[in-house]
Amino acid sequence: MSLHKTNVSVGCRLFGHCRQAYYQFRSDFTALYAREMKIVECINEIRGEDPGIGGYKLWVMLKSLLGDEIVPGRDSFYHLLRRHCLMLPPPKARHTTNSNHRFHKWKNKIKGFVPTAPNQLWVSDITYISLEGGDVCYLHLVTDAYSHKIIGWALADSLRAVFTMDALLQAISQAKVMYGSENLNGLIHHSDRGVQYCCDSYVNMLQRHNITISMTEDYKPTDNAIAERVNGIIKVESVYRRKFTDIDHARSIIGKYIDFYNNRRPHMSIGLKVPSQAHKEVGEQKKTWNNKKKYNNVSKNGGKVLPLPSRTTCPGESESQLP
Repeated sequence: MSLHKTNVSVGCRLFGHCRQAYYQFRSDFTALYAREMKIVECINEIRGEDPGIGGYKLWVMLKSLLGDEIVPGRDSFYHLLRRHCLMLPPPKARHTTNSNHRFHKWKNKIKGFVPTAPNQLWVSDITYISLEGGDVCYLHLVTDAYSHKIIGWALADSLRAVFTMDALLQAISQAKVMYGSENLNGLIHHSDRGVQYCCDSYVNMLQRHNITISMTEDYKPTDNAIAERVNGIIKVESVYRRKFTDIDHARSIIGKYIDFYNNRRPHMSIGLKVPSQAHKEVGEQKKTWNNKKKYNNVSKNGGKVLPLPSRTTCPGESESQLP
């Protein structure tokens, strides 16, 4: 009898188990470890495309990819993430700044409006992205509020409205393909009141396609919540977790992330579907989350609501940013 078998026999007698139970446990443990490492490998692959994707969405994606027989329940999955140091640290808050201009500011026309099909409501916003060496570039986005699909984007080294219009033209092009017409009557375009969205060239482009113009009125982030949320997702899940050497590097990485966001990342606001799938549907989307907190809108400043900065500008911005 080998030394190994002797040690196993002694250990089993010591703990009151038979050798068969020991070998069965070892076999089960080996299979469990192999399954766990397969899950970790898939997590690392997904995090390679989206470094900031959270645990719950990872769990949903892996259940779809690997099946319930391999992926454990949600709580066990979170324990797995902790064991392998794969839980994400809490995000850091970042802020943008304000601007004023002479152009007409349009009224908010989407209060209480819930889209039931794609291309009924678009939301637009601009956010900044830091580069190495202290430089910044600007991501101009147009998102469909029904499907949450990013339907137009441009990354530029400037806040000039010409780049904002590039993103808008992409969105218009996809709508023309879907409906076979340049007349987009019934569509609402919603944004903040930044100079890029109020300037003549941008407004004329919207009106040329019969798109209704809507803008925030109270400087509250909730007035353009979907656009703000998309900005946050891109930054927290991708931008903040990488360093971009220059704008071309940033454009390459963000382009890949937007493709992942549109075609692979599940969204709780559309029933854990991906935006490209929801963009082909009609009917109100079912959310898979509930608001757990209700906030009082009355501020501590005598009940007055303080204006918040616009998210489209930076210090020193002026009408020189127009095309």
